[in-house]
Amino acid sequence: MRGRGLVNRLATAFLGAFALLLSAPAAQAEDGYDLWLRYAPLEGEALERLEAIQPFITITTDNPTVRLAADELLDGMTGLRGYPHHVALVILQSDVDATGKASPFRFACDMPDGGQGGAYTVQSDDAGIAITSGEPIGCLYGVYALLRELSLGADPYALNMSSSPAMPLRMLNHWDNPDGSVERGYAGRSIFDWWHLPERLDQRMVDYARANASIGINAVAVNNVNARAEMLEQRYIAKLARLADAWRPYGIRVFLSARFSAPRDIGGLDTADPLDPAVRAWWQAKADEIYAAIPDFGGFLVKANSEGQPGPQDYGRTHADGANMLAEALGTRGTVIWRAFVYSAEDDTDRAMQAYNEFVPLDGQFADNVIVQVKNGPVDFQPREPFHPMFGAMPNTNLMLEAQVTKEYLGFASHLAFLAPMWEEVLDAQTGRGGSVADVIAPVGMAGVANTGSDRNWSGSDFDQANWYAFGRLAWDPSLSSEQIAREWAAQTFSREEEFLDTVVPIMLRSREAVVDYMTPLGLAHQMATGHHYGPGPWVCDLGRPEWNPCYYHRADAEGIGFDRTETGSNALAQYGPSVAALWGDADAIDPKWLLWFHHVGWDHEMPSGRTLWAELVHRYDRGVARVDQMAETWSTLSQYVDAERFRAVSENLSIQQREARWWRDASIAYWQSVNGLELPEGTRAPEHDLEYYQSLSFPEAPGN
Repeated sequence: MRGRGLVNRLATAFLGAFALLLSAPAAQAEDGYDLWLRYAPLEGEALERLEAIQPFITITTDNPTVRLAADELLDGMTGLRGYPHHVALVILQSDVDATGKASPFRFACDMPDGGQGGAYTVQSDDAGIAITSGEPIGCLYGVYALLRELSLGADPYALNMSSSPAMPLRMLNHWDNPDGSVERGYAGRSIFDWWHLPERLDQRMVDYARANASIGINAVAVNNVNARAEMLEQRYIAKLARLADAWRPYGIRVFLSARFSAPRDIGGLDTADPLDPAVRAWWQAKADEIYAAIPDFGGFLVKANSEGQPGPQDYGRTHADGANMLAEALGTRGTVIWRAFVYSAEDDTDRAMQAYNEFVPLDGQFADNVIVQVKNGPVDFQPREPFHPMFGAMPNTNLMLEAQVTKEYLGFASHLAFLAPMWEEVLDAQTGRGGSVADVIAPVGMAGVANTGSDRNWSGSDFDQANWYAFGRLAWDPSLSSEQIAREWAAQTFSREEEFLDTVVPIMLRSREAVVDYMTPLGLAHQMATGHHYGPGPWVCDLGRPEWNPCYYHRADAEGIGFDRTETGSNALAQYGPSVAALWGDADAIDPKWLLWFHHVGWDHEMPSGRTLWAELVHRYDRGVARVDQMAETWSTLSQYVDAERFRAVSENLSIQQREARWWRDASIAYWQSVNGLELPEGTRAPEHDLEYYQSLSFPEAPGN
């Protein structure tokens, strides 16, 4: 870290030339590594406007975050202008008079009346462009916003932007393990090189922080929620401290997934009871040890009493008891994020109801520095779920939304599925208890299960980068439309040409609905095969726990299909606000997309389309396949806008998706026919193989297990 005096001396040494030639990184192939930060050269009028501005920057501080912002602006400006090197001088305000050169860019990053939490303004005036914020990180966010607008062709002389984050915590949760494997990861090995830390920090860690900061992400939990206790040992704390130092200038705080039984596993105690004084003392000492190494450590993320993980219920205690014990250890220094994803083999309640039943009675009992992290839906990141009923039902508890960026149930990294419409659907949902889901989580935040890995393009496929981007943008501003986000991302990532954007953005916006159609139409859920969740498995009915079985969720028989969650069934519908329950309680009036989630209906149930349920179900499968075919055909016409390497990669993935969409459609229809004995609707293509063929398929080597 350079001090102010050194910066002044360096600047003064070059005042006579007014410029400093700094070598930019060598140009890279279009392999996806640069994400949406390519800063591809502008053309035409947009380039002419930008070329009139000399990248000569004035800053008022040598704060490392502000200097990062200035460097990013230089790199962006020169990239947009098509220069192989950036030629500019970053100087401090006190040197302006000595140079005699006016600066078109001005940073003011410590305004006493400025916004907090990263708020910024970017304003054009006669003197140039001013980037202002109440804190350094706001200026970095402002630079990324400025470069985004310039990348999209905005007039640099007509900028008037002001923005502040809707949520204070905008977080990525990694399901990465210390051995380099990634649970539900489809983009290669983990990006964290724990073996060589703290001595060696991979440049990828810095590039990762830069990408996160560019979309406003400000927190990262670095390890799997199915945590290993050794991550709390001193040797890992030292590794984590090196990461924290590298990420701090980008405004990112590190969090650690903590195993609840750590006092017993590595602490030498014979219990992890949260009310035991020795256990509380152990966690207090551990928190003090971490904060001595990382003063701005974010806190702990905890998965407890779920899927066999240890937790306070092992000792007859509540989730609040466990969370509050950790919160006491952290004190005002940090936050405990306690996941609400819980279900037990000993509980025969509808799985969709268990989290609500366990947590809602505890409303108001959690400490102020505890956040309960709630999945977007009540089961498990399905292609479509209704919003979780806990949203709106715990007004005295800090709740944040957990979404899944990695596509565990949406075709891994092979299938094109843009998830912004799914998250927009959830955020906009009215809870029936006053306000939307976005309103409920606004005071707290939003977390996403990361999709990054060691693959050169970060996410396993080029279009999966869009989900990382969309998550950050929606966490910053949930009022953004999926279309705006898709256009931003596609223009920065592939091409600004209107013909390209007008073609590829509709593909993105329809893609997730296509996946719903060929995988789980009309409110079906959890129809994936066992363990790896790759491919269809609606016939799986014999696993050890009921809720592991697809049969548990579809409940198909000769008479009908669907999970009755009304008062005649599990009555999960009663967990929602009265207006929502009334809207979804009538099988004849409910939106068809939720039908089989809440109702068990006959195969001959009449749908709004006029078709029977059976005919509508087959129609939805066929529609999903047809939409994927259309996506592939449309993409094949866009080669002139995309470099050959990425065009080929997307084409190959779409080919996989076409084949697997047909597999999903055919296998599912074959199984339903074995249950209902019905003929296919007239004119419908029969499955390519018989049911026994599909049941015989096995994929023990599928990724993400």
